[in-house]
Amino acid sequence: MQLNRLLLLIGILVSACACRSDFDTVSSKGDLVFSQDTIFLDTVFSSIGSSTFQLKVYNKSNQDISIPSIQLGKGLSSKYRMTVDGMSGNQGKQFQDVTLLAKDSLYIFIETTVSAADANPTDYLYTDQIQFGSGANLQKVELVTLVKDAVLLFPQRLSNGRKETIPVGNKTVEGFYLDDTELHFTNQKSYVIYGYAAVYSGKTAIFDAGARVYFHANSGLIIGHNASLQINGRKSTTSQLENEVVFQGDRLQSDYANVPGQWETIWFNEGATNNSINHLTIKNASIGLWIQNNNGTEVAIKNTQIYNSTHYGILAQNGKINAENLVINTAGEAALTCEYGGNYAFTHCTFNNNWNSSNQMAVTLSNFKLGAVPETNALSKASFNNCIIYGSYTSELALNKRTGAAFEYQFNNCLIKMDTKTAASNTLYQFTNDALHYNTIFLNQDPKFQNSSKNKLNIDGSSSAVAKGNATYLIPLDINGNTRTSPPDLGAYQSKPFVN
Repeated sequence: MQLNRLLLLIGILVSACACRSDFDTVSSKGDLVFSQDTIFLDTVFSSIGSSTFQLKVYNKSNQDISIPSIQLGKGLSSKYRMTVDGMSGNQGKQFQDVTLLAKDSLYIFIETTVSAADANPTDYLYTDQIQFGSGANLQKVELVTLVKDAVLLFPQRLSNGRKETIPVGNKTVEGFYLDDTELHFTNQKSYVIYGYAAVYSGKTAIFDAGARVYFHANSGLIIGHNASLQINGRKSTTSQLENEVVFQGDRLQSDYANVPGQWETIWFNEGATNNSINHLTIKNASIGLWIQNNNGTEVAIKNTQIYNSTHYGILAQNGKINAENLVINTAGEAALTCEYGGNYAFTHCTFNNNWNSSNQMAVTLSNFKLGAVPETNALSKASFNNCIIYGSYTSELALNKRTGAAFEYQFNNCLIKMDTKTAASNTLYQFTNDALHYNTIFLNQDPKFQNSSKNKLNIDGSSSAVAKGNATYLIPLDINGNTRTSPPDLGAYQSKPFVN
């Protein structure tokens, strides 16, 4: 008896399921709700696929509906493509009779691969729309993409299927040498580099003011033995940095604007010579500038900004640098590291590190390199004049000296953040009792940057860095081209009222 009742109950449930109203749909009446009414697919490079963007479509009614059609306005010729709840439809462009249950939603994923020739020639926008239904019930979601016309530079694929490689020191990296027609980077188009682009011995890579270079993951630029780099940026007048040369990763979505480690480095390998950098901005690299054993000729760095590096803003190993109006902010290990000796001069520079780690540092100096047997090498000069060395850690300056090689350093009129107990117990940090190495140090005073988390390290009149510099080391114009007062402010910026 109980078995018969159980079978009867199962029969009733099956019958009920077979008669569910889920499958009795009505046609959409144009009352769909969308997570957004316009989808901006950010900026893409010509002929390179975009990231995938998401649209959510809601049926807030109490009835199951059928959407007669979901399609791109330009039909099968559209450069957009989409999936609707995992379905690919007709070439990702057209979908028919899509069911959407009551109080439910579906996902549409959209991407594009579009060339500059497809975009509007006046504003470089490529547009379309997703259309839901037709006639009186038609609803639309706009699609907008800004297309950059770009020069693509990449290693060739060899006959064995592998990509071209180049030697760097005692190893090889995936990359290629720039030929003579590729050594001049103008501001007419953007450049996208895949792998390492290297400069031949005796050649110079030149970057004009306003040049934009985007590096793919695991990519960078190598300046090899007897090769040179010239960055010829100029002062900009707007926040768009129109005259600055900019190096950054090729992920242009807003979510990646400040993500470190999207590409590798600008690598000055042993013997790189006669390098000059002016008005360069480097963003989101692993190491901004990596300078190794340059052959006695300095890397001249002026009016340059380096932000959000996974490891170092600048890593110099037995390098030679003369830097003015340099700003480095946020790095996983150090904003500036000069190790294994070298010769360095930094004037009116701002070094700050807010990386969320107890191991991070603003500035580190050493006369050795680690290995199975640590090697020492002379630090013949490391001078810091009218500089700011600051950050979120208790001590932002590290001096690491070993016997066996010179360790010459001097700080003149600098604001330095340093734990006072560490300073008192170490002879390398005698800020008030060591005139040979320290002259007029402002210890643990807040420079009051405008907003260091947004890479705004400029200062206003309330800063402790105002008028604390020594006119002997005065650089007449700051990084923005503003005239410095005398006595000058410390760091790369002349104080000005903040402007949001």
